[in-house]
This record gives sequence, structure tokens and C-alpha cells, in this order.
Amino acid sequence: MSVVAQEAATLPQAAQVLSKAVTRAALRLDVSRGLLARVLGVSAATVTRLYAGSYQLDARRKEWELALLFVRVFRSLDSLVGDEAGARQWLLSDNRALNARPIDLIAHTEGLVRVVHYLDAARGLV
Repeated sequence: MSVVAQEAATLPQAAQVLSKAVTRAALRLDVSRGLLARVLGVSAATVTRLYAGSYQLDARRKEWELALLFVRVFRSLDSLVGDEAGARQWLLSDNRALNARPIDLIAHTEGLVRVVHYLDAARGLV
């Protein structure tokens, strides 16, 4: 199989994996579908289709990069906090370093990136 054929075969599989990962992360963090739509920069209807499995994230669109960042937030919180209840509480709590609640920041690209950087720095200390 050629490299191009391998990449073409891998892309749908990656889309399926990331699509499932982002919906599972949102469920575990108790992030609403409306907020997830804002995080990904897609419509609420698209998020509904994403949850139903009839839509997969597109690697050629910005939604892909935003989904990767969102899953990264989940994974970082999982490694730092260790449980979903603690991760949800962290998202909802005021954060002095970020000067806001992380749940409010992740609705916008700049805020999502700030939260990821903050968590990356915290993980570096562990």
C-alpha cells in the first residue's frame, strides 16, 4: 500500500477517534452541547450530529484543531486532578492565574489556548 493510500485510509479512522474522544470528554467534564459547539466553532446541530455519530470532525477545518485542544484539556485535568468531579470543579472555579473561570475561557479560541498552556505548565511541575 502506498503512503498516500495509507494516509487516506487512516484519516477516516482518526476522524472517528477524535469525534468520539471530544464527545466523551465533554460528557465527563459536564460541558453542555451548546458550549461544546462554541468551543469547536460549529453549530449546535452539528454537535447533535456529532453525538449521534452521523458527523465526524474534519481534519481540514478549524474544528479539528479546536477539538484536539479540548481533548488535551480533558487529558491534562485527568492527569492532574485524577477524577472527573474534581476536573468539573476546577473548570467551574475562579482561577487567579487565568483571571477567570476556565469554563468561561474555553468558549473562545484564545481562552482555550490559555487554559491548555496553563495546564501544560502545571503538568510540567508534576
